[in-house]
Amino acid sequence: MIDVICDDITKFKGDAIVNAADPILSGGGGVDGAIHRAAGPQLAQACQKLHGCLPGEAKLTPGYRLPARYVIHTVGPIYTGSLQDESVLTACYENALSLAAQRHLKTVAFPAISTGVYGYPEKKAAQIAVKTVIKWLKDHPDTEITVTLCAFDAQTAADYRTFLKKFGYQK
Repeated sequence: MIDVICDDITKFKGDAIVNAADPILSGGGGVDGAIHRAAGPQLAQACQKLHGCLPGEAKLTPGYRLPARYVIHTVGPIYTGSLQDESVLTACYENALSLAAQRHLKTVAFPAISTGVYGYPEKKAAQIAVKTVIKWLKDHPDTEITVTLCAFDAQTAADYRTFLKKFGYQK
């Protein structure tokens, strides 16, 4: 199942939230910084032990002071307009969902990965996110994960809903 909400991802109560992280998992700005601030200093300590994360990969830490039990860190592409950008962004969603499935997590919330300082056009990113999540769920029918696409603004939430409808998604 896929839900769309317009909210602060750090308030999500579920198994995991996905962090749009930087490669050294430092808790910089945007959603990454917000997640680190909400989780507390233990998150930075746990991230140091992961020795970074390559674009498209996904790594897991506890959520510490967050309502979510875990944080799945993934590094999106810095937008250049190349075909590789789309494949890396797709890998972020696929690898985060695969990691969630391996850990038997049932509820996962995603932010709009790479749309902040990494410059990915919001509509393109929303289309890739929706297409990838639908395909991943279809390809893994025995996995019971509810995915929440957590938009920070109303326009991104509307884009998610538009693409869910366009791709024929039905709850």
